[in-house]
Formats: sequence, structure tokens, C-alpha cells
Amino acid sequence: MLIDDFSGERSALGSSWQGFTDRVMGGLSDMQAGYREVDGSTVLAMSGQVRLENNGGFIQVRLPLDARGQLFDASAHAGLRVNARALKPGAYYLHLRTADTRRPWAYYRARLELTDQWGDIDIPWSAFEGRSLNRPLDTSRLRSVAVVAYGEAFEADLEVRRLAWLAQ
Repeated sequence: MLIDDFSGERSALGSSWQGFTDRVMGGLSDMQAGYREVDGSTVLAMSGQVRLENNGGFIQVRLPLDARGQLFDASAHAGLRVNARALKPGAYYLHLRTADTRRPWAYYRARLELTDQWGDIDIPWSAFEGRSLNRPLDTSRLRSVAVVAYGEAFEADLEVRRLAWLAQ
């Protein structure tokens, strides 16, 4: 089931991607995010410099899973499938936020092992680990999914061609 293939102004869920960096809390990372044409299709692109100064260390593009800001029940799915590539190597992740992740530093994350070639990566719910919280991931109460460059100083550059739910 499709979440976004970037063929329209909004995702298949009716929501729009939002970009932000650690500058919201005093960090110094820089980011460019938007859409690019690649091989005849539109992709979501995120690039920039991830910097660790001033307790920084991330850039991200986030998609609310409900256009009205409500919780999204993804419990009928087994996880997420992302078709992506990294034009520059680095520490890339998918982050999930839920009803339980009220603090900005609380989220669930799964590492994206990307190469410079397009590829599908299946990420089961069990691959997501909680950060700054001790509750297990409740997939019936999701708020958002994010593509994140995080945790080390590097020049980030990645493209996402498709994001979908992973079938049971």
C-alpha cells in the first residue's frame, strides 16, 4: 500500500513532507529538501551538512501520516518498504513518532543501509528501537514517519523514490 511516490503535491495519505534541522534547538546543521526529477520520475531529495556543534546532529524530512493530525493505525501492516539511494555515504534512518513520543528527543528509529544504487529496503516493525522512551512501538498509534541523517558529522545526500507499507 502506497504512502508516497512523489508524483503529486501531497502523499497518498493527503499529507505533505516537512523539512527541519537541529537548528530548532540550537544546532548548526544545514539542509536542502525538495523534489528532483531523476530518470523520468520525481523523487524526494534531502541533502546538507550534519554538524554536531551546539548539541546538534540531524537533518530530516517528516511526513504526518494523517492530514488532519490524527493518529494512524498501521497495525495491519508488517512495516515499511522504502526505495532509496544515498548519493553520499552516512548514517541514515527512518524515524517514527507515535502518541507516546511527546518529547522532541523521543522517537523510534531503524537504520537505512543505503548504497548509491536504487534499492528496496524492507524494514519490519521489530527493527525500530525506541530512543529516550521505554514503551514498545505501538503501530496502531503512529503520527509520522521521517527520513533522517543523524548522529555523526557528514555531508548527507539521499533520494527516496517510493515509500510504502510492508504487507503482512
